Amino acid sequence: MNLSENLSYKEAIYSATAIKKDIPNSPTIQHLESLKATAKNIFQPIRDHFGVAIRVTSGYRSEELNSLIGGSRTSQHSKGEALDLDAQVYGKITNEDIFDYISEHLIFDQLIWEFGDSTEPDWVHVSYKSKGENRGEELVAYKKNGRTKYKFYNKSKL
Repeated sequence: MNLSENLSYKEAIYSATAIKKDIPNSPTIQHLESLKATAKNIFQPIRDHFGVAIRVTSGYRSEELNSLIGGSRTSQHSKGEALDLDAQVYGKITNEDIFDYISEHLIFDQLIWEFGDSTEPDWVHVSYKSKGENRGEELVAYKKNGRTKYKFYNKSKL
């Protein structure tokens, strides 16, 4: 089953940790509908624009899986509303390209420049709400005293 033309259900729910720990990682019908909306409104437009493969490094996470990996208790991954994308896996475009395209062309709830440096995030987190208002919030994730912190994105001050 595909969630969009270029994103399969299997890709969106895959988790090596869930497999290794034998944790179920199957979305509810509501979460599946959110995953489909995220694929249609976020993933597919990026894929269509660049015309290259883009890796989903984290998609849907069951609450048990999310807790095990230390995800936020309010993680949109556990609602089927978020994807972590990494273009560097295939090397055709950059994660900055993905971040900038989403920022300039798509409606989204959160867009996070995940770690990396001022020229390239390690990956891009993006979320989309199919129900309710999308905030269009742009953030940068960084480490401080071993903890993940967030600040508002400002390209000139990365």
